[in-house]
Amino acid sequence: MPFKLKFLSLAIALACCGSAAAQEVVTIGHVGPISGVNAHLGKDNENGARMAIEDLNAKGFKINGKVVKFVLMAEDDAADPKQGTAAAQKLVDAKVNGVIGHLNSGTTVPASKIYFDAGIPQISPSATTPQYTRQKFNTAFRVVANDNKLGSTLGRYAVEQLQAKNIAVIDDRTAYGQGVADEFIKGAKAKFPGVHIVGKDFTSANATDFNAILTKIKGKNPDLIFFGGIDAVAGPMLRQIKALGITAKFMGGDGVCTESMPRLAGDGIGEGLVTCAEAGGVMAGNQKALDDFDARYKKKYGVDVQIYAPYTYDAVMTMATAMQNAKSAAPARYLPELAKVRYQGITGLIAFDGNGDIKDGALTLFTFKGGKKTKLEVVN
Repeated sequence: MPFKLKFLSLAIALACCGSAAAQEVVTIGHVGPISGVNAHLGKDNENGARMAIEDLNAKGFKINGKVVKFVLMAEDDAADPKQGTAAAQKLVDAKVNGVIGHLNSGTTVPASKIYFDAGIPQISPSATTPQYTRQKFNTAFRVVANDNKLGSTLGRYAVEQLQAKNIAVIDDRTAYGQGVADEFIKGAKAKFPGVHIVGKDFTSANATDFNAILTKIKGKNPDLIFFGGIDAVAGPMLRQIKALGITAKFMGGDGVCTESMPRLAGDGIGEGLVTCAEAGGVMAGNQKALDDFDARYKKKYGVDVQIYAPYTYDAVMTMATAMQNAKSAAPARYLPELAKVRYQGITGLIAFDGNGDIKDGALTLFTFKGGKKTKLEVVN
């Protein structure tokens, strides 16, 4: 055979072998606020997703008997619905295999329609509004309890355990803040007709001055103030509550249940003054796994877990498990497996009901003592 023909045959053979050996790339999208007042929470979630991707690649995760390479495509939605839908469309156009996110309810809900229309599975590790799964999109899942459970549990706890009878409620007008505040009121009043909601006020997600609202509330002498919103607003609010001499206890949902709250609230955080809840809970049997994750996270990133990094990690792992069960990373192929998956994660067993909500979602109640977030109890 002439030399040129031999060379051409060798090149073709090498190309064929290289193509056959090419590793499949599985792209997972992640969306959260990496800018704005929610940035520390969005980065927390993104870090959790990155840890999962790195762990999957390190152990040579296989789909249909072949090792695949996972890649994270991370986008910033700045907790803004318009930017959130733009980020969602970018992931769809990139033909990602699945999406983990968004962080906030206000961005998760509008983005979910885009993923549904494209047939791309989405798992939110932190959006709690019931509306997300009530849309009946078969692509929408979450790994934490929703606001119905979060708000109502806090409402009952406020009355039963904290003995609150006169309660003032403030929310930040976001989908999350309004939703959890409304559910809190329902929970507080459901079995306790003697409870009085002495005021229902609202602010914004970017506000820093609450003196007018708090002065009005002070005149009503509440036992407890409930705030539906995030830590970046709750922190300055607590500082001003203390400055005004208001002695009421303070309560909020997962948005205020962060490691950053003592720094944001300063001496307004008090000792056991604040009660909050995470929309997730780890029972005793899973505590070591969670502690190990927290230690790995801090060693890698140099900061403590804020809230939902472990749930984001588990969301990625749950999606990968569904792909493995389906023997395919194609969205249409693994979506049915995701709906019936059972994955034992670091946060507990993950399985979904017919709406895409986590089954038997737990909550963890916390307070703050000595400038540290301190667990009170886990409730189902």
